[in-house]
Amino acid sequence: MSDDEFLAERFEAHRGHLRAVAHRMLGSRTEADDAVQEAWLRLSRSDTREVDNLGGWLTTVVGRVCLDMLRSRRSRAEDPLDATAPVPSPAAGPEQDALLADSVGVALLVVLEALTPAERLAFVLHDLFAVPYDDIATVLGRSPEASRQLASRARRRVRGAQAPEGGPDRRREVVDAFLAAARDGDFDGLLKVLDPDVVARGEAGVTAGAVAVAGGASGFAHLARLAHPALVDGETGLAVLVDGRVERTVTFAFVGDRIAVIEVVTDPERVARLDVTLI
Repeated sequence: MSDDEFLAERFEAHRGHLRAVAHRMLGSRTEADDAVQEAWLRLSRSDTREVDNLGGWLTTVVGRVCLDMLRSRRSRAEDPLDATAPVPSPAAGPEQDALLADSVGVALLVVLEALTPAERLAFVLHDLFAVPYDDIATVLGRSPEASRQLASRARRRVRGAQAPEGGPDRRREVVDAFLAAARDGDFDGLLKVLDPDVVARGEAGVTAGAVAVAGGASGFAHLARLAHPALVDGETGLAVLVDGRVERTVTFAFVGDRIAVIEVVTDPERVARLDVTLI
């Protein structure tokens, strides 16, 4: 196998993830494919022999390309949102991130369109794909702390725009239904409360798509039985108690009346910094 063939093979292994990132950033399948192609061109022109994490390197490259495209779009006042984006297939595949590249819920894209390019990049890369703030700072040309603040501001705007009708009471009902279905291993019940493009994020990685997330949640009924309704930093969530202490937290963001983002925190230091109030 030639060097070019080997490089192309390595790139193809990351293509699904890169398309997922680009589509979340841009809201357009055509532009997402253009961004991924540009990443390939930059890779083919670069010396990556000393790059330890090719996936991370490619993600930052795609991030830069998408940021430039978003800024250019703003200057031309264009809106390439795929308003007719189809609902993703319920069939789960081995590369679950690729579900996001094929289809993204229109409701969430509309919310993301309200963010500035820098806010959108920081939120998408960190909250949906767990990219560290240090790497995001490199893409934005800002400090890690500034990148953290951008993501935090975007997160507040996204959560506010995604709140279902009925406010906190309705959010609590949706989360209680999620918890009950998880405890019973009720796969269909979980699908009823999950957005088709739901993303579940934790220290272990990212799971995308309602089928994959429901499968994971229904498989952890034993943990769900230890979960209690809670406010986590003031947000609707769950707290898993082990021997009377909070072992992990789960928080939610919504599109309409469905859960669109699930964030699981298990790291003891991060859990200790959270303000958790049991309900």
